[in-house]
Amino acid sequence: MLKKLRILFAVLLWTGITLLLLDFTGTLHLWLGWMAKIQFLPAVMAANVGVILFLVLLTLLFGRVYCSVICPLGVFQDGVAALHHRPRKNRRPYHFKKENKWLRYGIWALWVVLLLVGVQALAAILAPYSAWGRIVQSIFQPVVLWVNNHLAAAAERAGSYAFYERAVWLRSLPTLIVAAVTLVVVTVLAWRGGRDYCNNVCPVGTTLGFLSRFAMFRPMLDKDKCKNCKACERACKASCIDLGSHSIDHSRCVSCFNCIETCRFGALKYRFAWKGAGRPESGPDEGRRAFLTGTALVIGAAAVKAQEKKTDGGFAPIKDKTVPEREVPVTPPGSRSVKDFYRRCTACQLCVAQCPNNVLRPSSDLNHFMQPEMSFERGYCRPECTTCSEICPSGAIRPITKEEKTRYHVGTARVNRSLCVAENGTSCGNCARHCPVGAIAMVQDPERGVSVPSVDPALCIGCGACENLCPSRPVSAITVCGRYEHLSDQ
Repeated sequence: MLKKLRILFAVLLWTGITLLLLDFTGTLHLWLGWMAKIQFLPAVMAANVGVILFLVLLTLLFGRVYCSVICPLGVFQDGVAALHHRPRKNRRPYHFKKENKWLRYGIWALWVVLLLVGVQALAAILAPYSAWGRIVQSIFQPVVLWVNNHLAAAAERAGSYAFYERAVWLRSLPTLIVAAVTLVVVTVLAWRGGRDYCNNVCPVGTTLGFLSRFAMFRPMLDKDKCKNCKACERACKASCIDLGSHSIDHSRCVSCFNCIETCRFGALKYRFAWKGAGRPESGPDEGRRAFLTGTALVIGAAAVKAQEKKTDGGFAPIKDKTVPEREVPVTPPGSRSVKDFYRRCTACQLCVAQCPNNVLRPSSDLNHFMQPEMSFERGYCRPECTTCSEICPSGAIRPITKEEKTRYHVGTARVNRSLCVAENGTSCGNCARHCPVGAIAMVQDPERGVSVPSVDPALCIGCGACENLCPSRPVSAITVCGRYEHLSDQ
């Protein structure tokens, strides 16, 4: 029964978080956005004390159920392992493996240091929720969009507009490569060794492992009833049951309940375990020190980190726009500043996946690798859209209203007169006509006798409408450069 309940909740949560990451309509976050906010790293980066306490208490009560139920990458590994180890004659059973402390705690220590010094871009590579977000957004969402576009074409021929086409384009090749490599590595490890990734690589699993040693309820082995049949050891995907010493390494146990279901002699029970039984092999003193050290470091980290071708009239091909060089990256409205945004962002790609205007894309800059930035080659940040601020689980983008959005001046437009078509005597003014805040005016140049755009920096909010709609190709004559500080009282 316990295993069936775990699988039921795991499937529901995994399906919900995956649909949330696949969604391109900007609607599912209204019902499913909370699933991203209960993930471990986003809660830490947002200093969400309520969620952090919930996850800590959940682990102290029931062990690492987070890894088997809430973490989407963990549930994915369970699915891969289940496919490989389904009943058949030539299957390879699991077996006990000693804890690889150097690898496990070495990666964990590196991850904590990266968080403490503010290198979230590298830390996010190892975080399981962020990894799953990249996999879904970079690999699976384009497939969903491709299917949607075919359905839209078929529906249009039938006189229906139940579907609408969305552009399918490569937002970031480096992020796609990282996502593909992560998917291959996790799949291979899960296929061959069950939860090898969780217990040797994943820093969130190691963090919760410090706590799960002291869980109130956990699988307990009764050596008097045990017949040494090794059925439980062969079924343990965490490889943490050692029948040689009749012990369980509870820091690696993910509370999947496979062992309890497999045991035919009643030697394994999921029960209250605070009466001295089931202590970790390292001994109470060493375990207590590991618990205190790990908890202090995690709390410290939380405190510190409180392309599609277009045509003109259907005939003349138009060159695609290229990404201009920006001295300061443009981060979304709702972020307090560039520094605060990159300090909190976990690079989970949820905002990238749900941006309805194709403005957000993963950065290729090594300093902010895979963390989102705004770019306006395919759209601009519309004043009425606050989707990214509503779904961000880590607090990198604060929830804001449409009215509050105009207070966030995330960038300033700059004009490159040498690229402006008005310099050639062509009447344009496209940027001024479409500026939603009236920050651009066309002024007469007495020397050239033409009207050229002039930007009022005090009014410009950095939405990118001017850059996106500028007819100059391949580089817009007016581009947005980010501001370090975003809030304005104007």
